[in-house]
Amino acid sequence: MKRNHTSFALSAWLCLSGVLGAGAARAAPCTTASSECTEWVSLAEGSSRLLVYRSHPLEVRNDGITRGLVMVHGGGRNADDYFRDSLAAAFLAGALEDTIIVSPRFASNDGGSCRDVLAGNEQNWPCDGPQRWGVGGSVSGNGKLTSFDAADEILRKLARKEMFPNLSSIVIAGHSAGGGFVTRYGMTNEVHELLGVPVTYVVANSGGFAYLDSLRPSGSAVPPNVAPAAPGYVPPVSGAQPPFVAFSDSQNCTGYDNWPYGLKNRSGYSARFTADQLKKRLAARRVTYLQGGLDVLPPTDVSCSAMAQGPTRLARGLIYGRHVNERHGAQHKTVVVPPCGHSSRCMFTADAALPLIFPPK
Repeated sequence: MKRNHTSFALSAWLCLSGVLGAGAARAAPCTTASSECTEWVSLAEGSSRLLVYRSHPLEVRNDGITRGLVMVHGGGRNADDYFRDSLAAAFLAGALEDTIIVSPRFASNDGGSCRDVLAGNEQNWPCDGPQRWGVGGSVSGNGKLTSFDAADEILRKLARKEMFPNLSSIVIAGHSAGGGFVTRYGMTNEVHELLGVPVTYVVANSGGFAYLDSLRPSGSAVPPNVAPAAPGYVPPVSGAQPPFVAFSDSQNCTGYDNWPYGLKNRSGYSARFTADQLKKRLAARRVTYLQGGLDVLPPTDVSCSAMAQGPTRLARGLIYGRHVNERHGAQHKTVVVPPCGHSSRCMFTADAALPLIFPPK
C-alpha cells in the first residue's frame, strides 16, 4: 500500500544524515532529483551520451553497495519522478545506503508531441511508433544505437568489480511504458549471463507484451475479476475453448503478431537473435509481473494488436504471465497490489513490491 508521510520521513532522514559528520556525509546517498544527482553515461557511438539520475556515483568505488536498481520511466520520460519514487521505496525498505539506484532518461524531441530539451550529444529517441525507445528502438538518425544498447551499458557499469566489489544483485524495474521496456529487454538482452551478477526483472502495469507464439487469449483466459473493458474491446468467444487460441481477427488485424506485440518482423537489437533464442531467454530469466489491482481504466494502447492481449493493463499482465508459464515453461511470478491503480509511486512503495526491487541479502 502507499505510505503516508513518506516525503516527511525521507526529509527527516536527510536532515539527520547531515549532522553525522563530514565522513558520513561523503558516503551518504544523493537523494534529490536535481543536477547534483545526475551523471552522463557514455554510449558506444563516439560522443553519444545518456543522462541518468543516480543515488551514488557510477565512477567512484563503493564497497558498501550490495544492490543495484535500474528504474525505467514511463511514457512521460520523467526520470526525475521515477528517481523520487525509487528513493521513497528505498527509504521504506532501509536500502538507501547499500543500493545504487539508477534512473535513465530516454529523451525524445520530435518537434511535435515530444519536446524534451536536449543537451549537447544527448541521444534523441523516437517517442512514438515502432522504433520508440520503449520497445528497444534506435536513436533518431542512428539505426545502430538502441535504447537496449544503452541499458546494456548501464548494467555493465554496475557489474564492475573495481567499482562495486560487493554488488550481489541487479533489478531492472519499470512502470507503464517502462514496464513494456523491461519485459522486452528481459527477453532480448545479451549481457544477462555475462555480468557475473544475478539480474531480475520487475514489470509493472505494462500496456502490452511481446507474445512468444501466434496464439492469443480466449475468453477463458481473462480472469472474471478484471471484467471492466476498454472502449472497442470485443470479448473473445469463451465457452469450452482453451485459454490460448488462434486469433480470430487475424485477417483484419494483420500486424497483431509483429514486434513489439509478437516476435515477427523484428528490427534493431531484437533482430540480432532468433525467435527460439528469445523464447528460451525469457523463460529462463527471473521475471515478476507487478499488477495494480485497480489498473482497469482504458489503457493508452487500444490498437487491435494490443486489444488482442486483453481489455485492460491488469488483464494483459495476468494473462501474459499465464501465457509464458503454461505455454513456454517459464516460472515467472505475478503479484497483484490490490489498492493501486496506474501509479508508479503506489506500486513501488507497496509492501509487496519492496522485497522485489530490493532483494533480501
